[in-house]
Amino acid sequence: MRTPVTPRALAYGAFAFSPPEPTPDLAGPRLPCGPDLEGRPMARAEKVTTVAELTERFQNSSGAVLTEYRGLTVAQIGELRRSLGGNASFSVVKNTLTKIAATEAGVTSELTDLLAGPSAIAFVHGDVVEAAKGLRDFSKVNPLLVIKGGVLDGKALKPADIAKLADLEPREVLLAKLAGAMKASLAGAAATFNALPAQLARLLAALEQKKSEGGAAAVPAAVSPGPEGPESQAAEAVPEGAEESPESS
Repeated sequence: MRTPVTPRALAYGAFAFSPPEPTPDLAGPRLPCGPDLEGRPMARAEKVTTVAELTERFQNSSGAVLTEYRGLTVAQIGELRRSLGGNASFSVVKNTLTKIAATEAGVTSELTDLLAGPSAIAFVHGDVVEAAKGLRDFSKVNPLLVIKGGVLDGKALKPADIAKLADLEPREVLLAKLAGAMKASLAGAAATFNALPAQLARLLAALEQKKSEGGAAAVPAAVSPGPEGPESQAAEAVPEGAEESPESS
């Protein structure tokens, strides 16, 4: 009968083999986005801090655009952030905490109702038109970025509204056109004001001439003889009875 062999403990310096690690996700690495990474468990204190930060960002931003980033890689997200530049900041958010923060910031429910799936928000704190252009152009090249809606100055925006914003001319161009129109209007007003004294002088001269012509025409009409001559006028001036003969008396 064979004696069972008892396994011995590993001696110092011996090798040990661990099970193989799981295959990494082929869809790409997860998006690191600070404390608000979607899907990562968070402590209660961290949730409170995140809600406060999101509330402040909603309040201090002129607008916010909600997107879905499913399938985008870290490199693509970095490219999007660079394209937005200083006009907007792009952050992955947790839907539940974002709903709380948006409610506390007074954001319309039309935006919070869209919080479903992997969500990321572009908080606009620069040129709204340029931010919309950056998101629109990136989504054309990378269709995995889906623009779901947004809010601007407290009003809800649909994807079509954001596309219209992106079609507008840059703020600098619009300001230049406005300045040109105002300059032309001011130049026209100045020319009008400069012409007023000359026009007023001509008007006064015409009125004086008309007045003098009217007075000269009235004087001859008052002294002109009647149709029967001066003799008839003198006869008409003799009172009745003055022509009777003295013999009749």
